[in-house]
Amino acid sequence: MTITSREGALRRGAVRPGERALAPDLARGAMLLGIVLSNTAFHLWAARRGPSGWQPVDGSWLDHAVQFTMIIALDLRGYPLFAFLFGHGMMQLRLRQTAAGTEGRDVTRLLRRRSLWLIAIGLTHAVLLMAGDIIGFYGVLSLVLGAAFLRRGERALAWWTGIGVALLLLLSAGPVLSALLRGELGSLGDAGADPGHLAYASGEESWTASAGTRLTTGLFVTFVAAPLALVGGGYVVFLLGFSAARRRVLEEPGRHLPLLRRTAVVGVAVGWLGALPAALAHVGALDVPPDAQSESGALTVLRDVTGNAAGLGYVAAVALFAHWWTGRERRRGVVAVAAVSAVGRRSLSCYLAHSLLFAPVLAAWGLGLGEHLGSASTAIYATGVWLVTVVGAFTLERTGRRGPAEALLRRLMYGARSGRQPASCRSGRRRDRLPAAGPRTAPPAAPDRPGATAHPAPCRPVNGARAPAPP
Repeated sequence: MTITSREGALRRGAVRPGERALAPDLARGAMLLGIVLSNTAFHLWAARRGPSGWQPVDGSWLDHAVQFTMIIALDLRGYPLFAFLFGHGMMQLRLRQTAAGTEGRDVTRLLRRRSLWLIAIGLTHAVLLMAGDIIGFYGVLSLVLGAAFLRRGERALAWWTGIGVALLLLLSAGPVLSALLRGELGSLGDAGADPGHLAYASGEESWTASAGTRLTTGLFVTFVAAPLALVGGGYVVFLLGFSAARRRVLEEPGRHLPLLRRTAVVGVAVGWLGALPAALAHVGALDVPPDAQSESGALTVLRDVTGNAAGLGYVAAVALFAHWWTGRERRRGVVAVAAVSAVGRRSLSCYLAHSLLFAPVLAAWGLGLGEHLGSASTAIYATGVWLVTVVGAFTLERTGRRGPAEALLRRLMYGARSGRQPASCRSGRRRDRLPAAGPRTAPPAAPDRPGATAHPAPCRPVNGARAPAPP
């Protein structure tokens, strides 16, 4: 059904549940656990910080083990994964709309409207609960990159991806390598700078005062850090997401197994090795100058740059798992995979729910429990928070409902009629079942979220729910 907006005619609405592929949803759902674990650090507002200003340096051996693991595998590694999937979803949205006959200028307006609403949602989230919100950051990047690159050909994407990689190496990795060769790692960074966790204001006893700090931080992340990422080559993972969507790498992983295997092995290896010096220095196993461990120091910069490789490696690894899992004749763990995928399909709602369950409980302006917890105990709490969102998302999946934030965003993008359900999809349930293995035969169409593949049916069972489809 054609959806008419005040700016033009869209030939179809949001992605239908039966059109989604497993790999992107599973990647987002699993990595949200990594995000919530990594975000525990700034909620420990009374902990003693080292030169890095982020992970605490006090606690038991178990706390140190948790800190070491997070620095290696999670910190600065989850957001590149989401940036890749964000770019993937943008290109899928464009392909889906243009395949349905929507004119290019109407697709551009739709994407621009989506980006502006994401900026608004992100800043609201930052002021109310979490200063380090990344939604507005992605909104700014998608606003610029969507206008500049979505209609470009593969050759242009390849050229600009190469330019971005060169910028990352020259502007970020270059100074680190130069300092390392000169034996002057301490020449980069400032260990005397204010610890980064203070910008999140979790230690403020007044919510009003903390909201002011969070607003300042949110504005910086959205309107300063995002443009700097564009200038410094941080847009690379977005463009790789564009290319992957055109080639249907995540929708049809079986056709791209060599690429996915290389990316998984090399990406994870580079990412973890790049973070190893920072992790060793954090636990005292490597003696380096304090300035090198600071937030602008050599070890942090190295960890940040290699985090892009780790994020891509994680996506590839999940895609390989999805291909293997769907190819099994007898599959165990159907409910677990379906539940994690349900989180991925409602990643915006679950991401916001993390803050709702974290900030009022741990911050000083709330119950203040962050004062009494360590890295290990907070990680247990964070895992519990993620499991709560898993249960909630799977419940919504079973009843055929979107997440509240996804429903709101689709309404803002497509208008009120986009959320209506056809009568054939408003009732009835099916036994838990994930999409069968094998390539899709329908022509490629793309969703407004990462992870959809074309299917002509207006409504079909998805992981245990008879799910609705917009008109």
